[in-house]
Formats: sequence, C-alpha cells, structure tokens
Amino acid sequence: MSKFLTYIQLLLIVNFSFSQNDFFSDSDTLSPKRVGLVSGTVGSAWIGSMIGLSQVWYKNIPKTKWHTFDDSKNWLQMDKFGHFYTAYKINNLVTNSFEWSGLPKNSSIILGTTVSFGYQTTFEIFDAYSQEWGFSWSDMAANTIGSGGYLVQKLVWDEERIIPKFSFRPTEFAKYRPEILGKTFSEQLLKDYNGQTYWLSASPGTFLKDSNFPKWLCFSVGYSSHEKLVGSEEYYIDQNTGKEFFSKREILFSLDIDFTRIPVKKPWVKAILSQLNYLKIPFPTVGVRGNSLYGDFLGY
Repeated sequence: MSKFLTYIQLLLIVNFSFSQNDFFSDSDTLSPKRVGLVSGTVGSAWIGSMIGLSQVWYKNIPKTKWHTFDDSKNWLQMDKFGHFYTAYKINNLVTNSFEWSGLPKNSSIILGTTVSFGYQTTFEIFDAYSQEWGFSWSDMAANTIGSGGYLVQKLVWDEERIIPKFSFRPTEFAKYRPEILGKTFSEQLLKDYNGQTYWLSASPGTFLKDSNFPKWLCFSVGYSSHEKLVGSEEYYIDQNTGKEFFSKREILFSLDIDFTRIPVKKPWVKAILSQLNYLKIPFPTVGVRGNSLYGDFLGY
C-alpha cells in the first residue's frame, strides 16, 4: 500500500510540534532562539521518523540492490496526489516556521523547499533498496511538483493563492477488502482512496485587483476515485458476494474557505484558523464520475 499513508501521519506529528510556535506573531528580527527551536524540531522529526520507519515499516522487508519501480498507473494516481499534497504542506509548514523565527522570506522558502524535497526523497531511497517496492520516478515527480508549487507561489505572489486541501469520508468499499483498504476508521482514513479527495482551492478575489469578491471564499476542484479496490486493475469481483466493481475517476466542483484570509487580529486565533487550511470544508458539490453527473449536499 502507498507509503503516503505513513507520510500523512508524520506530517500531522510535525504539524503538532510546530503548533505552539504559530500562536506567536512572526519575529521582526532574527531570533537565534527561535531559529534553534525550529531547526531542532525539524531535524529531530526528520531523523526520528527515519529511524522509526526503518524499524517498523522497512524492518521485515527483504533488502535488495538499488532498483526502480513503475507504479505510475496504480490506484488511478491517487497516491501521486498524496505525494503532491504532502510535499506542498511540508514546505508550507517549514517555511512558515522559519519566517516565524525571523529569517528572511527568501531564506525561509529555500529551507522549506529543501526540507520538503529532501524528506520525501529519503523515502524513495529507502524504497529503492526494498524488494517490495523500488525508486519511483512518478513519486519523485509528484514530490517535485508539490514542493515546487509552494515555492513558485511564494516567489511570484509572495502568498498562497492556490491551496491544496484534503477531505475524507468512509465508504462501503473497505469492507470488501479490509486488509487493503482498512478495517478501522483510522486505517480507512489512510488506506481507502475511494474516501479520499484532494482539492485545489482558490479565490478570484486574490487574482483580481480592486475586486469586492471576498478573498476568503474559494472555488474548489477535487479529484478522487470510486470503486477502486485493486491498485493495478480496473475491475474487481468479490468472491463472497459476487459483486462487481468497476473503478472510475471523479472530478468534483465545490466551494471552500481560505481560513488564513478571515480578518482576525489575535495571533492565536490566526494560528488556529491556519491549521484548518489543511482540510476542505464540506460544501454542496457537483461531481463527474465516469460519464455520470451527480450532486452531493455535503460533498467532501
């Protein structure tokens, strides 16, 4: 199953580590103490997660010589969207943390991009020597686009205007392959691609000068899969019930909120709202599934 499942867990751990820092305003001048705190937290999270994964995730996987692995057609590319999302959010998190420490913006974004790309690449190197997987060029491409996507926005606009988001809802499909798609809610959250949706949210107000369109109100486009029970196959039949499944891509259209643009003055309120920007808020949604059009009142 996709290693992105573990990446999400690690991202949440790192995010929690930094959440206390975000309750304070960015330092106007370079603060050595803050730089040390951020650097130490990033380094500890990186090294600690690598040691932990080597003992838990990779320990029982037979080792082999360096080799590549083409998984670009698996899971309707849902795992690639996961790589993109994770790389982007790590860059965003680390960059903001270094800016909080008082480092110049350009230095912060360079560090954020380096950490994001380097962290994701470490996993690919582990995979390259693992018999079960291999170095995936398509994973690296998704990592590069994700990390680079945040870098480009900061350099061009000095802000985020197009925001990746994530949403999840339990599906009926996990019960047919619980060993792959998860038995519990927490497992399904990470493993069931049918319940995951990756979004890009943007507000016209951030692109149009002198516009009265509220910058916090976004239009959002999402991508997901439906009836996808096998990574490399488009068809699956359940041997116990005889039920057939035909995998389909889903494109979704909805509204969303950019919580970082809601006008509040208190830094601790801004910090809480910024954490909500990792997730897509439920809104009525119109979706295209295969050749069918459908609506969902609480689409997410």
